[in-house]
Amino acid sequence: MSTREVVVHSTPEVLAAATAARLVTKLVDAQASGRVPSVVLTGGGTGIGVLAQLLDSPARDAVDWRRVELWWGDERFVPADDDERNEKQAREALLNHLPLDPARVHAMAASDGKFGDDVDAAAEAYAVQLAGVRAFDVVMLGMGPEGHVASVFPESPAVHDERPVVAVRNCPKPPPTRISLTLPTIRTAAEVWLMTTGEGKAGAVALTVAGAGEVAVPAAGAVGTSRTLVLLDRAAASQLPAGLAAIRTS
Repeated sequence: MSTREVVVHSTPEVLAAATAARLVTKLVDAQASGRVPSVVLTGGGTGIGVLAQLLDSPARDAVDWRRVELWWGDERFVPADDDERNEKQAREALLNHLPLDPARVHAMAASDGKFGDDVDAAAEAYAVQLAGVRAFDVVMLGMGPEGHVASVFPESPAVHDERPVVAVRNCPKPPPTRISLTLPTIRTAAEVWLMTTGEGKAGAVALTVAGAGEVAVPAAGAVGTSRTLVLLDRAAASQLPAGLAAIRTS
C-alpha cells in the first residue's frame, strides 16, 4: 500500500478546481495508454464541487467521456428522485452534460428501484457488477468530522466487513440506510483521493494522517495501491504538524 501525500490548498474552491484538473489529467493519460479508466465518485459538498468545477473547465473536452467507467463509493438508499441521492447530485452537477455511455455509468439502486426496499439485495447486485472490475484507477472520497468515508462509520459493522459492498443501517448521519463500498474494495484502487474542507474535519484529518486505526477512524484505512492523496483546504489542515504538507495557493 502507498504512503499518504498531503496537499493543502488555500480555499475549498481552489481545492475543487485543482482536483478537477487532476482528474482530467488522470483520465487523459489512461486513455492515451489505450485503457478505459474507472473512477469512483463521491457525494458531499467537496465531491460535488469537484464535478461542478469540471463542468466549467474547457479541459473536460480533452476526455473521451464515452470511454470512462463511473461508479459510486456509497449511496443513500432513498427514491431515485430524492435530492439526497449522490447520483442525482452528480448528474445535475456534471454527468447530464457529458456524452457518457449509459452502460458505463454504474449507479447504486434506489429504494424505489428494481429491488424495492431490500437494501441487502441492492448491495449484493452492486457487488456482482463490481466482480468484473480489476481495479479502480481513482477512488474519490470525502471524509466526515468523525473520520467516516463512503458510508463506513467508526465502530460500525461495515468497518469490519470483508464483502465488496454492504448494506448500512442506522447510520449516525441521516438518511440512516445506505449502500457502501467497504474498505477492502476501496483499497483495490490504484489511487485513493481523500478530499475534505473545513475546521470541523481537522481533528479527523490529523488522526488519519497520523495512522490511526481504521476501526476508530475509517479514513485511515482508505489507501490506494500506488498513491494516496489527502487533499485539504487550510482549515482542514489546521491540526497537522507544521511543514508536513505542500501548500498550493494558485
